[in-house]
Amino acid sequence: MGSFKVKLVAYFLLLAVFPMAAAFWGFTSVAGQSETRRVDARLQAGLHAALTGYQEQLDAAQSSAAALAHSRPFQIELERRDRPGLTQMLRDVSNIYVVAGAGFHVGRSPGFSAQRQVSVVTRSGLVGKVICFVPFDSSLVDAVRPRSGLAPADALALVVDNRIVASLPEIEGSLGLAAGRTATVSVGGVRYRALVAPSLGGTRAIHFAALSPQALIDSANSASRNRLLLGLLASLALVSIVAYLEGRSIVRNLRGLAQTANAIAHGRLGERVTVRGRDEFAALGNAFNAMASQLQARLDELDAERARLRDAITRFGEALAATHDVGQLLRVIVEAAVEAAGATGARLTAEGGEVVETGDPDGGGERLELPITAGRETFGMLVLVGPAFDAEQRMTAASLASHAAIALENARLHRIVERQAMVDGLTGIANRRACEEALASEISRADRLGTTLTLVLADLDDFKRINDEHGHAAGDDVLRAFALVLRATVRDSDLAGRWGGEEFLLLLPGADAAGGAQLAERVRSSLAERSFLGHAGSVLGVGCSFGVAQHVSGTDARDLFTAADRALYRAKRDGKNRVEVDTPVRSF
Repeated sequence: MGSFKVKLVAYFLLLAVFPMAAAFWGFTSVAGQSETRRVDARLQAGLHAALTGYQEQLDAAQSSAAALAHSRPFQIELERRDRPGLTQMLRDVSNIYVVAGAGFHVGRSPGFSAQRQVSVVTRSGLVGKVICFVPFDSSLVDAVRPRSGLAPADALALVVDNRIVASLPEIEGSLGLAAGRTATVSVGGVRYRALVAPSLGGTRAIHFAALSPQALIDSANSASRNRLLLGLLASLALVSIVAYLEGRSIVRNLRGLAQTANAIAHGRLGERVTVRGRDEFAALGNAFNAMASQLQARLDELDAERARLRDAITRFGEALAATHDVGQLLRVIVEAAVEAAGATGARLTAEGGEVVETGDPDGGGERLELPITAGRETFGMLVLVGPAFDAEQRMTAASLASHAAIALENARLHRIVERQAMVDGLTGIANRRACEEALASEISRADRLGTTLTLVLADLDDFKRINDEHGHAAGDDVLRAFALVLRATVRDSDLAGRWGGEEFLLLLPGADAAGGAQLAERVRSSLAERSFLGHAGSVLGVGCSFGVAQHVSGTDARDLFTAADRALYRAKRDGKNRVEVDTPVRSF
């Protein structure tokens, strides 16, 4: 270990091994968790799509049953108890079962399935029932699996009483996992990452479950770990090479410096160090060379240093232009001016009357007054006090004052932009301020032109319960989704905005109360058709109440808002999830 190069390589390796080993351990842990979370998210999304597909299957069956129940030829055949005729009418459907009193039934028995009933009513009264059903078997899994979005290796299973009765791809065994909980389980001797959806209803424990082979997750984690290990080894090799090359370069520079220093010590002032590069050794070589240089060379270096200082102060002034805190700007301007100009004190009097001082601004000596202006804007006066100011100091102070003016102008413009912000940060639609300004403007225009104007207030029903039971993240998703519904429903000339919390506003120029009520009903129906994923994978629906009021000429914004709010209150009182018009009252 006598060689400096060898020592340097050893030190570099010791310094690199422990941090890299810690980084490798941390990255492998994070990569493993990330892969598991990615699979969990895919399983959750797949179950959500499967539940949606199941619901669509059930709704489609009910629609078919309702259409059959309202068919007059079918009603006539059922009143006659014509079993052959009914059988002929049901030949193309497999999930319809017809009953009419005790002992009379037509069609395949529902068996173990989800069922819905539609009554067949004629002038004679109730003549029978049409029962539609969706069997809980492999056909249901085959129907919803393609639209689940699961990976090809993932399985969608139908679980009854903790037993898998049907799956795609096929899996056999028991799955003892609570609904909404993701865990690694063993099914039929194979480990899976599994997630069970809430119960599909009925009297038995029936669930959809999504399963992903744990072996694939482990394989992905292993591949990530191998890549990280390869990167670690490559980094160590690179550190070793760099350390060796740097050690050789350092030894060569030290040898040259030692030889030149020895020559200068013996009086050979013409000797110079061979300078390579621009690092610290080059700086040391330049220092050796400077010792044998003439006085003029030292003066030139001093001038260059002064120019460098002036450039540094200029760059510092430019950095001030990026700051928007006026109070902090004023303090930085005063302190930087004192340091750059060599003053003993300074006072900056801003246009708003704010005064910032440092040092002794009232002391004796020369006073240097610098107005801080940008275009037609005047921001104040900077006064520097010191024993004397030479030309360079005056130039530096003037440059700093001009950059200070730019910084203050930027801060002023930034405040203007902030005041003009009119968009709600969560939903992306107009905020309350924008709504208030638009409401006043549209009322003025409606009165001036004699046109109609309608205001709709919307309030999400039981929103606090959503936040309490499913978390604020779910509540935020509901707010954003409702804003999307509003934007998709209103016209280009209308305004949709968030009034506050879960309350929204629609401003409809050129529309009367009836038109506003129709638009509100479309918004209500669109929201009712949506479903949201709540806590532990549960699916929830959201309703909304609406209050509609038409502007009356001669009234102001407060009157119009009060009328709409009164209608909204009536909608809440009469059962929620409805549309109410202030006058005349109209319910949906």
